[in-house]
Amino acid sequence: MDKAFLRLIEVTKRYGERVIVDRVSLDVAGGEFVALLGPSGCGKTTTLRLIAGLETPDSGEIWIGDKQVAAEGRNLVAPNARGIGFVFQDLALWPHLTVAGSLDFVLACAKVPKRERTKRITEVLRLVRIERFAGSHPGQLSGGEQQRAALARALIGGPRLLLLDEPMSSLDADLKTDLLMELAGLQRSLGVTALYVTHDQAEARALTQRIVSMREGRIEQAGFAGEPVNEFVTHSEHEKTEII
Repeated sequence: MDKAFLRLIEVTKRYGERVIVDRVSLDVAGGEFVALLGPSGCGKTTTLRLIAGLETPDSGEIWIGDKQVAAEGRNLVAPNARGIGFVFQDLALWPHLTVAGSLDFVLACAKVPKRERTKRITEVLRLVRIERFAGSHPGQLSGGEQQRAALARALIGGPRLLLLDEPMSSLDADLKTDLLMELAGLQRSLGVTALYVTHDQAEARALTQRIVSMREGRIEQAGFAGEPVNEFVTHSEHEKTEII
């Protein structure tokens, strides 16, 4: 495995007395596409939110690139300074803004000059194939078009790390298959490091290079996506601290 771009070291998160993420350690190489697989409530989404800086770990360390972004109960780097694009499960599109308007807002907040904003918006809308919907509001879009709009917003800042929280869960099977193929191709062409949360084994295997299985807040298994489920490598307690 290449040098880790994303590294979690013994990361723990509690809500009150309940442990949601329990001493999770994980390395993801630069340019790798990894699935976090597991049932609802196993800590997948909270793990993404910890990486993004939307939650604060109670203990452990999180590194992105060569920068430590969180450690021992503190977020050391703000979410908007981590170089992350996030696609939420409910997409969280802004209903009062057009597709292009939401992208322009993100870039304006980052103080990108107007001329550069226009150029980037055109490029990203073409990349996700929704140029013709630039002036549309989310309520005017189909489910698949909304997915593309959410992905465009996640990509507009040129992130080094893309986090996706079950973004296809509300789509029908045929549309999901098409979008998964497009997303896999897009990730490869951009070379962006990506972490994809899902409860669907088939979806994880079709999309990603490696699958990390979670249960009750802990990493249980890890293996390459092409391996049959019953041949997944089950790591020892020592190996769970360094998934490679």
